[in-house]
Amino acid sequence: MTDGPLIVQSDKTLLLEVDHPDAGACRMAIAPFAELERSPEHVHTYRLTPLGLWNARAAGHDAESVVDALLRFSRYPVPHALLVDVAETMDRYGRLQLANHPTHGLVLQASDRAVLIEVAKSKKLAGMLGAKVDADTVAVHPSERGRLKQALLKLGWPAEDLAGYVDGEAHPISLTEDGWSLRSYQREAVDSFWAGGSGVVVLPCGAGKTMVGAGAMAEAKATTLILVTNTVAGHQWKRELLARTSLTEDEIGEYSGERKEIRPVTIATYQVLTSRRGGAFTHLDLFSARDWGLVIYDEVHLLPAPIFRFTADLQARRRLGLTATLVREDGREGDVFSLIGPKRYDAPWKDIEAQGWIAPADCTEVRVTLTEEERMAYATAEPEERYRMAATARTKLPVVKAIVDKHAGDQVLVIGAYIDQLHQLSEYLDAPVVQGATTTKERERLFDAFRAGELSTLVISRVGNFSIDLPEAAVAIQVSGTYGSRQEEAQRLGRVLRPKADGRQAHFYTVVARDTIDTEYAAHRQRFLAEQGYAYSIVDADDVLSA
Repeated sequence: MTDGPLIVQSDKTLLLEVDHPDAGACRMAIAPFAELERSPEHVHTYRLTPLGLWNARAAGHDAESVVDALLRFSRYPVPHALLVDVAETMDRYGRLQLANHPTHGLVLQASDRAVLIEVAKSKKLAGMLGAKVDADTVAVHPSERGRLKQALLKLGWPAEDLAGYVDGEAHPISLTEDGWSLRSYQREAVDSFWAGGSGVVVLPCGAGKTMVGAGAMAEAKATTLILVTNTVAGHQWKRELLARTSLTEDEIGEYSGERKEIRPVTIATYQVLTSRRGGAFTHLDLFSARDWGLVIYDEVHLLPAPIFRFTADLQARRRLGLTATLVREDGREGDVFSLIGPKRYDAPWKDIEAQGWIAPADCTEVRVTLTEEERMAYATAEPEERYRMAATARTKLPVVKAIVDKHAGDQVLVIGAYIDQLHQLSEYLDAPVVQGATTTKERERLFDAFRAGELSTLVISRVGNFSIDLPEAAVAIQVSGTYGSRQEEAQRLGRVLRPKADGRQAHFYTVVARDTIDTEYAAHRQRFLAEQGYAYSIVDADDVLSA
């Protein structure tokens, strides 16, 4: 037994004592291969997963370095079976490789012939493999590059993609750095991405992921396709690129429901790319409209399924995914790994907060008690209707108003999932509402008024979950959500994490109906932020109303 900060357990969990003097060094050593699950006050929990170990392997770490880190920092002897499992799991990565053959083009080659024979017999690979080149090599159709990597990952034999990238059409792009420069962690993220060729950068909301994208574009110096969640997010990207890079207005195109411009740098919405006409995805020819050198996926955790599929055609391009959390409620994190690339950089939220780049936040759950009438309606409702009834209870309205009044003088966002509830709140608070049906022009007018301080309260639907830059928003009040989505909770807190000019704290409230499924979903939604070290306090609505 040593006095190390880490306890390594046979169920593949790692417990890190945060207050130990070697905790920082230990965290740096295990971060490349261990997935952070929970990070409350004193003990952080990590887990060893195949995906995490393959991520590390893809980033250049071998089993020996992983085992060495575990042995070096562990307080107790590390279970031998776990060390064997780590080595064998990591050894599965790269026994199959995608490469370019001088005469046969894209091929799947094996350093272990039995593995190639095993996967070739799988029905999951039907139609993806071509003729056998030799005993250890099989031809692959280039358009199947992405789908094949997905399928091999699911079979437990992740392929190392050595087929490389085309440079794409060159286009001069540089950072102006006039009065600003990339922060140290942003530069590290750009360098880590560029060294790996493709992959994902994970940074907290408000930490400047757009700047990482701009840095990657300056490295690539090539035509770039940027995929975003909505038109407003696209306009924010354009503003930042014009302010931070050498790009001019004429060099940046918008491909959305409103415009169809294809230029050296083109910003397109996921929505327009996944819209169908006559059952066909009519806009996906944008992917082949230019010889793109770089494709950036903003909010990569939200990638819709059709984009996953057609990403297969972009496997020859450098790809950068940007996100605050890789959590997906559908469990498709592996698709991001296989189609975009491994995680190249990750920074804990609290680390960035400690550096002063995001605001400290206070999280509060306010529990309201339903009226007898509301409780009876809830009790007799069909199970599928109960969450909506609890989440949209009128009893929440005066509580929300009390919180808004408490923060008079602050910029407040009231966020919910149900349109009828949002219109009730809009009327009750005398505040405008932004929803999916709000035109882009009207959204931007309201956002500009909010940024300027002309509007102090804004009611907003799920369109506010991501990619909206409202730096002075200091208070967010969540009244309803997408069931128990952890990713949504993180995004909503992110709306208020931009550092404030006066350094004040951000506040995040979630208003829930006690004794209902609303409380259960709230507990699940809070898990990711609790894992990042954000502690929720629970207060009674009566205390808020009487304050």
